Amino acid sequence: MTMETTPIAAAPIGRAAADRWTLQWTPVIAGALTAGAVSSILVSFAMTVGLGVSSTAPTWRDASVALWLLSGLYLVLQALVSFGCGGYVAGRVRAPYDLAESDETEKRDGLHGVASWALAVVLGTVLAAMVASAASRPNPLSSPQTVNEPSVLSYEIDHLFRATRRAPSPDLAPARSEAGRILLTASSHSGVSADDRNYLVQLVGATTGLAGPDADRRVDTTIANAKSALSRSRASTTILAFSVATALLLGVVAAWMGAESGGRHRDGKPVTGWMLHANRFSRRRDLWRRPASMPE
Repeated sequence: MTMETTPIAAAPIGRAAADRWTLQWTPVIAGALTAGAVSSILVSFAMTVGLGVSSTAPTWRDASVALWLLSGLYLVLQALVSFGCGGYVAGRVRAPYDLAESDETEKRDGLHGVASWALAVVLGTVLAAMVASAASRPNPLSSPQTVNEPSVLSYEIDHLFRATRRAPSPDLAPARSEAGRILLTASSHSGVSADDRNYLVQLVGATTGLAGPDADRRVDTTIANAKSALSRSRASTTILAFSVATALLLGVVAAWMGAESGGRHRDGKPVTGWMLHANRFSRRRDLWRRPASMPE
């Protein structure tokens, strides 16, 4: 006698466990693109109104500490808004798994929000690197002759070699580059050495035609201004780096919370207070719809 065995179907619990850490890439990509678009809009608005801690213009040194702090806070705010929107889109678009009512739903939505945050950060970093590489590439139409001089001290170097009478076509590129490298040592602990200072005095006197005392005063003034400019540049760079790191750390929290809110909105569950307006709009839209058939 032979016994027939019926095949046993795979348990849905195994599939749910397998799908627990599975990502749906369409919501992740949509959330990352949304975060990038919102961030670009907010950063463009900040650049338009002048919220920045550094600039290529000499007037950036006139920025106050309050403006630096305001720019850092705005950077954190735009990260919260952009990554929150991207996470919401990732959670709202994500298709629910078999066990939609399980306790893992919010965790899965949050993981999709974190994935969209990570993808947006990687895409933003790659795009920024490409833009920086293209901007630093030598261009015969836009690059200045003194391309090797430090850009943060361009105004100080201009003041150092300023002269009322000069040869028709002087080649100041080597002198400006060398003077810039010497002025960079002004922010060190020891400052500009005596030999470098004397060399700058001779270089300025030979280039501009100034007398000894006038060249001394100009070099001393330029060294003091260069030290102040380098200190402010270092402070602005520190504030910018700290603001970017804080914005990215808080951005992953915003992406997680936004994805959870989007998932709750998708499943029709109670949502947080900031989403009540969206639900109210949805209820009004349902009321505007005419019934399919009228009762007789």
